[in-house]
Amino acid sequence: MRKERPSFVAEFPLRTDTAMERVLAMRMEAARHIYNTCLQEALKRLKLMRESRDWQRARAMPRHIGKDKDGKPVPNPERRDLFKAVTQRHGFTSAAIQKHAETCRDACWIGDHLGSHDTQTTSLRAFKAAQQYAFGKRGRPRFKGRHRLHSVEGKADVVIRYRDGMVHWGGLSIPVIFDQRDKDGWQAQALAAKLKYVRVVRRRIRGRDRWYAQLVMHGHPPLKAKHVLGTGIVAFDIGPSTIATVSATYADLRTFCPTVDDISREIRLIQRAMDRSRRATNPDNYNPDGTAKKGARTWTYSRRYRQLRDDKADAERCLASERKRSHGEETNRALALGDHFKMEDVSYKGWQKSLFGRSIGRRAPGTFVSQLKRKAARAGAEVEMIDTRKTRLSQFCHVTGEYRKKRLGERWHVFPDGSRVQRDLYSAWLALHVHNNSLDASQLSESWAAAEPLLRQAASRHLQSASGHGSPLPSGRTAPGKLGHAVAVGADRLSKAGGRRRMGASTMLPDGIEAGQAVARGPHPRETSGEIMLDTAGIPWL
Repeated sequence: MRKERPSFVAEFPLRTDTAMERVLAMRMEAARHIYNTCLQEALKRLKLMRESRDWQRARAMPRHIGKDKDGKPVPNPERRDLFKAVTQRHGFTSAAIQKHAETCRDACWIGDHLGSHDTQTTSLRAFKAAQQYAFGKRGRPRFKGRHRLHSVEGKADVVIRYRDGMVHWGGLSIPVIFDQRDKDGWQAQALAAKLKYVRVVRRRIRGRDRWYAQLVMHGHPPLKAKHVLGTGIVAFDIGPSTIATVSATYADLRTFCPTVDDISREIRLIQRAMDRSRRATNPDNYNPDGTAKKGARTWTYSRRYRQLRDDKADAERCLASERKRSHGEETNRALALGDHFKMEDVSYKGWQKSLFGRSIGRRAPGTFVSQLKRKAARAGAEVEMIDTRKTRLSQFCHVTGEYRKKRLGERWHVFPDGSRVQRDLYSAWLALHVHNNSLDASQLSESWAAAEPLLRQAASRHLQSASGHGSPLPSGRTAPGKLGHAVAVGADRLSKAGGRRRMGASTMLPDGIEAGQAVARGPHPRETSGEIMLDTAGIPWL
């Protein structure tokens, strides 16, 4: 199997007019038809393959025939060869599906819009979805409805090409919009790399289709000069809504992705309005008790419904964009602290299914961990995952050497003498002393004297920040607000209530007003945990 080479993506917007957008939309629709017909053919061949006797006989064979000298299981070659022969006989291969796609393309109108390479990449995309389903690594793939395919990529810089600031695709020459300032020099370094292929992407923003070019380049992404890798061991304890960071000289407990707003209520209201509109325009599709009728139905969507659907998609797009930006900021902050990271190998998917579905879905800590691993490997750092079943850090007490289960509501670890420390910070500090999934208890008592004041100060800062009395987040990004006052970027969101803004812990107050100071300015608004209402001048309401 060919070894995958490192690559990165440089994305740039395209300057399109109405005629170009019409042609691009038609090509996306043609690619969607190719994807659906290839997926249908792949699933049909998979079904026939699974029903064959040779497939059943191969499944009954043992997977391994023993272990090698290193103790690793050795795959059964006879079983592997039989599976390979069955897939070849039934045509469940990427080459066979690509040939089927080219036959379908040449037999209809699609041949006027797609070439050979973009047809092959689209068919390969459908085959991989069916192949992952066959291996049991994902669920049954779905067919894409109208306007549901949003990207088409070329192959080896041939059909979709990039030349001198222009993207060329089948007679279209589309200018690329570059950042003229390029403060960090990242754009120039990315364009200097060797090009693999080009992908054209469609995104719907504020009810309008926007087009982008993703240049997939060889090598690793350029590093910005302002991001310097630190040295030392850093441990994390990531929860559903907080992240505790502890090193030998640093400790911090902060809200994880604090600028990612909770839009669940907004989404819920939009979905209810969409349901009312759908029921009003399609009364024949519902039973008298309000349930939808079974079977094939024809749906009519009003203009208001389509507008609500665009509003919902735009709100989710903004949430994903801010979450991605916040993950990058958290990752860069972590890399500046050290070059060896330790954290517990937690199943965030299990958390999402059990108790913290909304918080995990909004902040996506698993995506952050994946990004940290990728960037750490690029910078030469190491990420060590700790087995939670072997260490049980949240239950251990280094004073008594005993394990005790705690309820989720217990956020403080209490020592026998009555003193206490924040639970997440304590778990992160214990993770510093884990080596090969084993807790080194001999070092705990020696290092606790220096770590205790750091952990207490970090917990105190977090409590002050949550109550609105703390210092701003160390993001260092401020922008001038109204009346010339400094307002933290991403911390304030304009609300619909009288031009007021919600102030999080990162908001910087105007000159002359101390943190937590309140000024009487009218009716008392509803207070929420960790938030203070501000008027347009940035002054707390009392």
